[in-house]
Amino acid sequence: MSRSSRRTVAIVAAGALLGLAVSVPPAAAAPDPGSPVKVNQVAYVPGLPKQATVVSAATAPIAWTLRNSAGATVASGQTSVKGADALSGDTVHVADFSGYDTPGSGYVLSAGGADSYPFDISAAPVKQLRYDSLAFFYHQRSGIAIESQYVGSRYARPAGHVGVAPNQGDTSVPCRTNCGYSLDVRGGWYDAGDHGKYVVNGGIAAWQLLNIYERSSDPAALGDGTLAIPERANGVPDVLDEARWEVEFLLRMQVPDGRTDAGMVHHKIHDENWTGLPMRPEADPQRRLLSPVSTAATLNLAAVAAQAARIWRTIDPAFSARALTAAQKAYAAAKANPNRLASGTDSTGGGAYDDAGVTDEFYWAAAELYTTTGGASYRTDVTGSALYKGAGFNQRGYDWGWVAGLGDTTLALVPNGLPAADIAATRARFASFADGLLSQMAAQGYPAPNGGTTYNWGSDGQIANNAAVLGLAHDFTGLAKYRAGAFQALDYLLGRNPLNQSYVAGYGEKAVRNVHHRFWANQSDASLPTAPPGSLSGGPNSGLQDPVAQAQLAGCKAQKCFVDDIGAYSVNEVAINWNSALASLASWAAEHTGTILPPDTTPPTVPGTPVASDVAATTLRLTWAASSDAESGVTGYEVRRVSGGTSTVVATPTTASASLTGLSAATAYTFTVAARNGAGLTSAASAPVTVTTADPPADARPTAPGTPVASAVTATGMTLTWPAATDDHGIAGYEIVRQQGDALSILGSSTGPSTVLTGLTPNTEYVLMVRAKDTAGQFSGFSAAVTVRTLPTPTGGCRVAYSANSWSTGFTGSVTLTNNGPAAWTSWTMTFTFPGDQRVTQGWSGRWSQTGATVTVTNETWNGAVPAGGTVSLGFNGSYTGTNANPAVFTVNGTTCT
Repeated sequence: MSRSSRRTVAIVAAGALLGLAVSVPPAAAAPDPGSPVKVNQVAYVPGLPKQATVVSAATAPIAWTLRNSAGATVASGQTSVKGADALSGDTVHVADFSGYDTPGSGYVLSAGGADSYPFDISAAPVKQLRYDSLAFFYHQRSGIAIESQYVGSRYARPAGHVGVAPNQGDTSVPCRTNCGYSLDVRGGWYDAGDHGKYVVNGGIAAWQLLNIYERSSDPAALGDGTLAIPERANGVPDVLDEARWEVEFLLRMQVPDGRTDAGMVHHKIHDENWTGLPMRPEADPQRRLLSPVSTAATLNLAAVAAQAARIWRTIDPAFSARALTAAQKAYAAAKANPNRLASGTDSTGGGAYDDAGVTDEFYWAAAELYTTTGGASYRTDVTGSALYKGAGFNQRGYDWGWVAGLGDTTLALVPNGLPAADIAATRARFASFADGLLSQMAAQGYPAPNGGTTYNWGSDGQIANNAAVLGLAHDFTGLAKYRAGAFQALDYLLGRNPLNQSYVAGYGEKAVRNVHHRFWANQSDASLPTAPPGSLSGGPNSGLQDPVAQAQLAGCKAQKCFVDDIGAYSVNEVAINWNSALASLASWAAEHTGTILPPDTTPPTVPGTPVASDVAATTLRLTWAASSDAESGVTGYEVRRVSGGTSTVVATPTTASASLTGLSAATAYTFTVAARNGAGLTSAASAPVTVTTADPPADARPTAPGTPVASAVTATGMTLTWPAATDDHGIAGYEIVRQQGDALSILGSSTGPSTVLTGLTPNTEYVLMVRAKDTAGQFSGFSAAVTVRTLPTPTGGCRVAYSANSWSTGFTGSVTLTNNGPAAWTSWTMTFTFPGDQRVTQGWSGRWSQTGATVTVTNETWNGAVPAGGTVSLGFNGSYTGTNANPAVFTVNGTTCT
C-alpha cells in the first residue's frame, strides 16, 4: 500500500467483497487507447503553451496540422521526437502548436494520418470548471435534500441519514466500542462513493475550499450567488457556505465536555457494514456507528476550525468564536494524547484512514492557530517543528495523510508575525519542490506532476495537489514556467494522457462516466445518473486493488492502470479530497488565464557605490544605494570581491547592505555590488570601493575544551562531542588527538564541538583528547582524555531494531534496518517469523507479505539503495491474540542480522 493511498487497500477490498452487491458485466479487455494524437479534449488557454502527444515509432519528426471547425488548416509544423516513455510504455512525439492563439471551438490536430478529439482554444471552460468542481460538494451533502432547482431532476434526491425510515440516521450515533454517549453528527459531506464521513479526509477538503477563498485574487468570482446551492442569497460567499456545511459536521464529531477524552475528535462515522451498491442515501437501512477518537482527527479539527475562525471573524463573530474555542480545545487535547493513532484494522463498513505519524498534523494545526491568534505557544510549536520553513516538502507534496504543506501554505500566504526571512525561505521551498516536479514532467511523454514513478490510489488528486503547488510557486516568484506546468497538469487530467481519457466527468469527448458511487450508479441501474460534471475520478493506480481492475489491467504501465467501470473502485472512485484538489487547481487556473507578460529582458539598475563602515580586523559592513527593476523586481544582490582580474561572490543579501566576516587583518579589499531581479537577470557591477581592515588586536590562547564524550560507537567509527572552548577572537576549529603511551597522533579535525570519526580499528581501545585552535592559529591545552573501545567486527551485514506498540488485539510494529556491511545494497529483502499468531494487516515503506508466521518485506522503489552504514525505517499495523512477543531473528538478503 502506498503511504498516500486514500484508504487502506486491504480494508476496502475486504469491504467490497463482503458488503457490496455490485451487479455489473465482467470486464473483457483493457481500455482502448484511441487515437494516437492525445490532446486536452476541453480547451487550451490563449497565451499559454499548447502541446499534444503523438504516439509514433518514427525516429524522425513527422508533420502535424491544426484545422479549425470549418476544416481549414490554420497552423502546421513538425513534431519533436521524445522516444520511449516509461510511465505509459508508448513511444511518443510532441506536437507544439503554442504559436497559434486564435480563440475558437472544434479545432482538430492531425499527425501521422490520425486525428485528435476536437477541442477549443478558450479560457471559458477552465473558468466553468471552477464552479462545476465546487458543485460536487453540494451533491455529496449528507443530511439535506438535494433539490432539483440547483442540480436538475436527475440528480435530486431526499435527505440521507436523518432518521427517516429506513434510515437509522446520524442524529444520535453511538460508538462502535462503547463510550457511554451518542452524538448528533448530521450534515457534512459523504466522503466518496460510499456513505461514510471521515474527519481526516473532510479536514483537508474543507481546508482547501477555505483556502480557495482566502488566497483568491478575484473574490467576486466566489461571492454570494456564484454557486447553485440553497445559501446562494445569504450575503456570504458561496464557497464559504459550502465549506461551512463540512466544518459544522467536524465540530459535531468532538467529544463533549465532561466525557472521557473531552476535546478529542472521533475519527469517522459510517455504516455498521459496507453499504450495498447501488444504494441511494435515503434508502440506506444500516445502523451508523462512531469510530474511536484519534489524534489525527483531533488535529484536523484544530487546524480547520482555527482557519474558519479567522475567516468568519467579521462575517459571523459567534460562529468564529465557537470554532476557535473548539480548535484550541482540540489542540490541547491532542497534545495531551499525542499517540492515539487510528487503527488500521477498523475497516468494517468504511475505510480505516490510518496514519502512522502525526508530526505533520501537529505542525499544520499549530500554523493555523498561530496565524489566527498570534499566540506565543503556537508560534513556539511552529518554529520549533522539524517541518518548519517547508521541510515537509522533502518527503512529498501534500495529501490527507501528509499535511505539513497546508501549514506552510497558510504561513506563506496569510500575514503573521514570523520573520520575513523565514517566510521567504518557506516560499523558496515551494519553488524548489516545484522545480523537481517540472524536471520530472520534462522527461515524460504525458506530463503530469505525480511526484514519482508509481501511480497510487487517487493519483489524479495527487496530480491536482502538486499542480496547485506549481501555481503557488508561480504566485511567489512570478516565473511563467510554474504557471505553464500547472496548466500542463490540467491538460493531462482533461485528456492528454495515454488512454485519451478525461478524468473529469462532463468535460471532453471521452469523459469518465461510470465512477464508483452508490447513487451515480447508472452502469448498475439505468434509473440512476452518471457522475455529474466536475467530478474527478481517482485515476490510474498501479496497485489494482479491485477485481475489475485486476481482470482488465494486469501488467499495465503506471499511466494506463485505469478503466471507467463502476466496479473498479481502486481506480475509478470519487472522493471529496480529490475534488477539493481539482477545485483548488481550477480556481487558481481561472484566475491565471490572462495574457502572459513578455519575458523580462531588462536587468536591474546599477547599485550605488558601496560605502564601508564598522571596519574591524576581520569584519566590516557595506551599504549602497538600492537598485530598481520595474518588471520583475529586485530580489537580491551579489557582493563581489575583486582581486586582479577575478571577481568572487562573498555575500548574497536581499537588502542594500551586507556584513562581511572572516576577513584578514590589515589587508586591503576591493568590493563591487550587482543586483538580481525576479527573471534571474543581473545588473552591471557598481563602482568599486577599496577598504583596508584594521590591525589585529592582541590575542589570547583559547581555553581548553571540555572532556569529550563518545556515542554511536561502532566497529570502525564513533561520534565525539565536547564542551566548546572559548576565545576572545573566535575558535577556528579543533583537533582530535589519539594518545598511545607518550605518542600523540591527530585522528581528525572539526570546525565545531563534535565530529564523526571513521576508519577506526575494530575491538581497539582509543584514548582521545581534543584541543582548540583560534583564528590567529594559537592552540589551547588538551582536554581531559576519554577512553573508548570500538566494537568487534559485526558477524552479519545488518542490524535490526524492532519495537511494538500494542493495544487490545492490535499493534503497530516499527523496524529500523541498518546496513552494517562494507558495501551498499541496491535492494533488500527482510524476513522474520512471529513467535505467536500475529498477522500483518498493513505495512508501509516496503512491500509486505506473510505466509504462516513468516513475514517477508522487500524494498519500495525509493528506498532500495542503502549505503554502508545507512538505515531504513519501516513499519506495519498488525493483529494478535494472547501475548504479542517480539520476533527473535531477522535476516536481510539471506544474512542473519545482529
